Amino acid sequence: MRIAFIGLGNMGGGMAANQTKAGHDVLAFDLSAEAVERAAEAGCRPAVSVAEAVRDVDAVITMLPAGPHVRQVYGEDVLPNVRDGTLLIDCSTIDVESARAVAAQAKERRFAFADAPVSGGVAAAAAGTLAFMVGCDEADFAAVEAALTPMARAVIRAGDHGAGQAAKICNNMVLGASMIAVCEAFALAERLGLAPERFFEIASKSSGQCWSLTSYCPWPGPVEAAPSNRGYEGGFTVAMMLKDLKLAQEAAARAGAATPLGAQAEGLYALFDRLGYGNKDFSAILQLVRGQLSELA
Repeated sequence: MRIAFIGLGNMGGGMAANQTKAGHDVLAFDLSAEAVERAAEAGCRPAVSVAEAVRDVDAVITMLPAGPHVRQVYGEDVLPNVRDGTLLIDCSTIDVESARAVAAQAKERRFAFADAPVSGGVAAAAAGTLAFMVGCDEADFAAVEAALTPMARAVIRAGDHGAGQAAKICNNMVLGASMIAVCEAFALAERLGLAPERFFEIASKSSGQCWSLTSYCPWPGPVEAAPSNRGYEGGFTVAMMLKDLKLAQEAAARAGAATPLGAQAEGLYALFDRLGYGNKDFSAILQLVRGQLSELA
């Protein structure tokens, strides 16, 4: 396939590289020249604009910061320039309303479109083991799945347009709240004189077991691949988690859903971000809970 990949940041760069590893011809664009240069080193062909990248391809994949960026890029650059029959996939994490609005624009022009946000973080983006949550017309899913497979360990259709975004923000609300609970448990275990490593050994084999504990342990040591063993660098940042929790709270307000734990989690990550730790991995909130922010210096 010829693929235009727009947005080559921490996630998009690794994702585009995996498309080239699968043998696809990838035209890559980002506003950052450095990001484009890294993509070129990974085998992508640099494009000088979105319009140039999307003009003669089989699929367009975007990974952008927020809803307004997705609306603008598709409305001004993608839809006016793609050829008939091009498959359009947005992997950004954005609000449900924006996803549905772009889908409606695409459908009006007879393009197949999918919102397909991801779970797994930077490491999974680089390894090609992301989980994709897809919102699209059922008839388009096979084509969407085929386009995403080089970057994925799982591609799941959540439902129609917007359902992928709904699944992502609900999933990350669970993740954000569960990480705080795990951090509080480690902090309490420490105060009670229970060795953190021994607590991990017990909880990981008991009812407290969860992804935040056994795959992404916030306490350095027990899980070698976790960002806690790299100074909380190179993972899913506090700022990104806060963005997703804000999206969840905005969606909850519109839907009239009660999400008190989600609201509390948003407040705690917002505090952590305001203290200057937005670029740290979100599991670093352990040190806020412990009262040991000096360990993040």
